Amino acid sequence: MADCVHFTLNDRPVELAGVSPMTTLLDWLREQRGLKGTKEGCAEGDCGACTVVLERADGRREAINSCIALVGQMDGQAIRTVEGLRGSDGRPHAVQSAFADSDATQCGFCTPGFVMSAYAFASSGESADLESIHETLAGNLCRCTGYRPIVEAMARVAGLASEPVPPLPTPRSTSVAFDNVFFAPRSLAELVQLRAQHPEAPLLAGGTDLGLLASRARKPPKAVIHLAHVPELAAIDEGKDELTIGATVPYVRAMPVLSAAFPAVRRYLGRLGSRQIRTMGTIGGNIGTASPIGDMPPVLLALETRLKLVSIRGVRELPLEQFFLDYRKTALAPDEVIQSLTMPRLWPGEHFFCDKISKRHDQDISTVAAAYRVRVRNGRFEDVRLAFGGMAATPRRAAAAEAALLKDGFPAAIDALPRDFQPIDDWRGSGAYRLQVAANLLRRLELRLADPSRPLEVEAL
Repeated sequence: MADCVHFTLNDRPVELAGVSPMTTLLDWLREQRGLKGTKEGCAEGDCGACTVVLERADGRREAINSCIALVGQMDGQAIRTVEGLRGSDGRPHAVQSAFADSDATQCGFCTPGFVMSAYAFASSGESADLESIHETLAGNLCRCTGYRPIVEAMARVAGLASEPVPPLPTPRSTSVAFDNVFFAPRSLAELVQLRAQHPEAPLLAGGTDLGLLASRARKPPKAVIHLAHVPELAAIDEGKDELTIGATVPYVRAMPVLSAAFPAVRRYLGRLGSRQIRTMGTIGGNIGTASPIGDMPPVLLALETRLKLVSIRGVRELPLEQFFLDYRKTALAPDEVIQSLTMPRLWPGEHFFCDKISKRHDQDISTVAAAYRVRVRNGRFEDVRLAFGGMAATPRRAAAAEAALLKDGFPAAIDALPRDFQPIDDWRGSGAYRLQVAANLLRRLELRLADPSRPLEVEAL
């Protein structure tokens, strides 16, 4: 059993021994490396004060929340913090200069996180349009400066020439032990063996949910199985008739594939967390947590998704709608893992739309999420799939509304919704409000189908 994690930090190799792999990257940077520029504001990946950048072998630079990233996840990565930014002449980096010249800082607490998000944005080659800038900054909060000068600084650095990425170390540690055991299998065969031996160990993909146990709760599990280095779980297959996406594919890789196949998904996924969250978060993880208000389950249910589940006993396929059994309870056996998700492409005459309703537009969990896949031929519905989240203990399809829509149209489908759902009251919205929202979304769907040129907006109400 190995006892080291290897990564590159600000261009210098690090061989980390004697540190729990379940330590958050933020805690290690500040308390053991003395890099105080990276701040803790929320400890749950919302405010962006802890933003650092992962530098990829292909030249991409991606922002992440170091408050919920674990040291064990950094094996084989290259990390840059605000202290590692500098120009080629040793002077401040162009991004830092842009923030100073634009008066884009006041108290300075949040500034390093903004600077690191801007550094990743500048390296991406994206344009300086307001939509791109605002979407980039959705994961960074400022209490005192105001965003106008920050947006101005972002516009100044858009398209900045990207520096070469330093060589990345090879991931070496298949398991690290300290106070906790951090298993990091390198193959599917190794993974299913570990899963059978340690069924109680949580499966760690991106860690945007599980990382909270280490950051906010300060109660990391005794053993974790990290999935990120298993190639069979990270594959994408863009087939002619179906898409297959590995369970550990992060949103940042899945978004362009899903958006090309299902255009309505682009804006929807742009509101799933922030860029920092989408860099690490995975679709398989969102399914595995089985949250009734997760953003992806309604979309995947409407898209008729099938799961591939693997264990030492073999492989089985399961329709996603049979996966969710009860609140936070799934059909995943103790020795199984989700390998991939497969969804058919749209048939001729099929339409797909999705909506997310939340209190805030950015960085908020849905009150109601909905997705709809409908097939229309000669003005008649041939097939309908209506899926909702936030309406019950599990994400699920609206069977009664589907049947009513096929038979009698939208007014009947809206009237049937109370037979499908009896949502609860909570601080996000009352049950009556949720039912009204679901009805309004079906009315929106009716308008969209009546006028296909209508913009595919995804709005917060």
